Amino acid sequence: MVRLVLERPMRIAQVSPLYESVPPQLYGGTERVVSYLTEELVALGHEVTLFASGDSQTSAELIAGTPQALRLAKCVDPFAHHVRLLELVFQNAARFDVLHFHCDYFHFPLSRRHARAHVTTLHGRLDLPDLPPLYEEFREMPLVSISDAQRRPLPEVNWQATVYHGLPRDLHTLCEKPGDYLAFLGRISPEKRVDRAVEIARRTGMKLRVAAKVDPVDREYFEEQIEPLFKKAGSLVEYIGEVGGKDKDEFLGNAYALLFPINWPEPFGLVMIEAVACGTPVIAFRHGSVPEVMDDGVTGFVVDDVDGAVQAVGRIGELSRRRCREVFEERFSVERMAADYLTVYRQLMERPADDERVLQVFPPVARPNGKRGKKRSRRTIARETLSLDGTASLPAPRDASAE
Repeated sequence: MVRLVLERPMRIAQVSPLYESVPPQLYGGTERVVSYLTEELVALGHEVTLFASGDSQTSAELIAGTPQALRLAKCVDPFAHHVRLLELVFQNAARFDVLHFHCDYFHFPLSRRHARAHVTTLHGRLDLPDLPPLYEEFREMPLVSISDAQRRPLPEVNWQATVYHGLPRDLHTLCEKPGDYLAFLGRISPEKRVDRAVEIARRTGMKLRVAAKVDPVDREYFEEQIEPLFKKAGSLVEYIGEVGGKDKDEFLGNAYALLFPINWPEPFGLVMIEAVACGTPVIAFRHGSVPEVMDDGVTGFVVDDVDGAVQAVGRIGELSRRRCREVFEERFSVERMAADYLTVYRQLMERPADDERVLQVFPPVARPNGKRGKKRSRRTIARETLSLDGTASLPAPRDASAE
């Protein structure tokens, strides 16, 4: 594959969550995308440092936030590890042209106090009632959405771009001959609605194969509602657990169609483009990003209910599996994703730093009566000090004796 020669390589930090390795051994959409992006940026000649779990595999420089991915290590307090991760990032921040965060809003207070260019890709849902006050407070944070639908609950924040996920072209293999089963891949949880997939299989008489993980928070839901449903369906449903790598490629490629029967505002839905990369059409319910990611009537069908999904199964034969693959290459390659992010990085690097914002983020400490003292303590002065590398001194724990 021919890649353009760079005029000047960028020094880029990619900051991943620590829940899964990069790439994940099995399930894990965010960390998987971070891996694809990181490897493509390295291939393009950029100097990339990946902050992730120590069991990650990358051609970039790796700085480990934990020895092992937190889910596999059966971590009790994930926030403790992510706080330490952010400390490692900002210890090294002066080395980079741009910091790219994939770990939600945890870094916002630190990034506000730092002049280095940075951007955050939000990978999750944004319709939760706790989020608007947070994003209103940190409204200057540069953000990237992974679909336009994801933005809708927070239209007024500092969106830089929408960048759809992309996959390496050689990751999945086109399988032009369809198999005889419907596939469900991902996570078993109330919003993913695997129960709908079982109903679709029952009504069409087609076998359903389920390759999915069950998070601890969803264990009770699985045992009380879904597992009995599987048992009742008998041989019609096969639950095979999590799959990855070559097993996932074969699972998706040999399917007649992928079912994506969600009931929540899906931010992107990586499995949809994984399926079409194999040539497998998708039957997806009309929520969140689905109408953006799907080419209705080309890469599958967008439906509104189980009745529509049952009808769509009967129409899968009308679609070209080769055309599904072509759409993937046109819209969802890792090359396109990396190019989109490089455009964002350049825009941020060319933008002048908001020095006033950085300098004033630590106001003088207020006295109990609301008045400011005439003489400032050393700690108060330190809070307003800007270091030579562009970082503001972080506040120490409150010490009444120093005031």
